[in-house]
Amino acid sequence: MPKQKTHRASAKRFKRTSSGGLKRFRAYTSHRFHGKTKKQRRHLRKAAMVHSGDFKRIKAMLSQMK
Repeated sequence: MPKQKTHRASAKRFKRTSSGGLKRFRAYTSHRFHGKTKKQRRHLRKAAMVHSGDFKRIKAMLSQMK
């Protein structure tokens, strides 16, 4: 049986943390910042952890990634 390949789109969007979690970056950060408050823009800069409901699915997509 062949090896499972890493989902390349996911590999570009998620990073593994040292404790085994998955870090993601936030949506709504590419343009139209004049419609967002300073507080919203500040919070969008920070990375977030992948939600527990999505963790198993995303982990499987990244299974070959170290």
